[in-house]
Amino acid sequence: MRLLFSILLSFALPSLAKAADPVLYRPIQLDTGSGVLQGSLILPRSERPQPVVLFVSGSGPTDRDGNGPGARNAALQRLAEALGKRRIASVRFDKRGVAASRGAEPDESHLSVERYVADLVAWIRLLEADPRFSRVILLGHSEGALIASLAADQIPVAGVVTLAGSGRPIDVVLRDQLAGKLSPAALASAQWIIDQLLRGTPVPEVPRELLVLLRPSVQPYLISLFRQHPARAFAAIRAPALIVQGTHDVQVDVEDAQALKRAKPDAELAIIPGMNHVLRIAPAGFRAQLPTYDDPDRPLARELIERVAHFVERSGSAATGR
Repeated sequence: MRLLFSILLSFALPSLAKAADPVLYRPIQLDTGSGVLQGSLILPRSERPQPVVLFVSGSGPTDRDGNGPGARNAALQRLAEALGKRRIASVRFDKRGVAASRGAEPDESHLSVERYVADLVAWIRLLEADPRFSRVILLGHSEGALIASLAADQIPVAGVVTLAGSGRPIDVVLRDQLAGKLSPAALASAQWIIDQLLRGTPVPEVPRELLVLLRPSVQPYLISLFRQHPARAFAAIRAPALIVQGTHDVQVDVEDAQALKRAKPDAELAIIPGMNHVLRIAPAGFRAQLPTYDDPDRPLARELIERVAHFVERSGSAATGR
């Protein structure tokens, strides 16, 4: 009898533990009609519909967690998990052509800002139709802040959070990032190529040292990106917005956050002392903070979690917009 009881208990305990877990972690996907996008859902248990934060990752092959080649810091995953502990639901997804969603567009020459925005709008519609959610808040990191801003102008959302989002045209940011990192000859070549892309003209021959950044297959995306103006896109948002920027971010300046604030004066602005581009408190110099780009266990800036959670909790019970 005791053996039978032990066997029954061994089946019951995992079920009881699972039922007691206040947060569910589930895969989620979106069929766009031209490819399936894969994502991750964090869902606190609740009998009532709850707000959901839809994450938008940054530039290049950055995945749903905020990881890219040589930079496995899991910044977005850790933020989503922290919000889950505050009983805030979230969805993160791999962009078309990236990681588990690579099959949705294996040829990067077909990617564009417009396609990313259309995919994000489709995600918003999917979540709005889900009875588990009361409202959708977009959270865009780095280049994802621009994609979120453009999508929010197309479909009403309850709020938009920008993390380390540029307030300047991306070609200007790119030129600044390249200055001092390339030889004079390579920098001159890069400037000329960027000028051509601004005119919408692809450059088939690219110097070897610039191939990673300006290879011909990525130029169609860059052409679509250079057409955008982040501050103007942000100004068009009618939903409440929160701008978050760290003072030790070596990729995006505090001045960018201030430019977004000027574009949309009713947005909240949170300048977090010491926070860098991967959302950790770090030294000011790039070399000194390199370890944070490849350390998923390093804690996020505490103020970041507090400001985002507070914004979501105050985001209202219905989508705001047109």
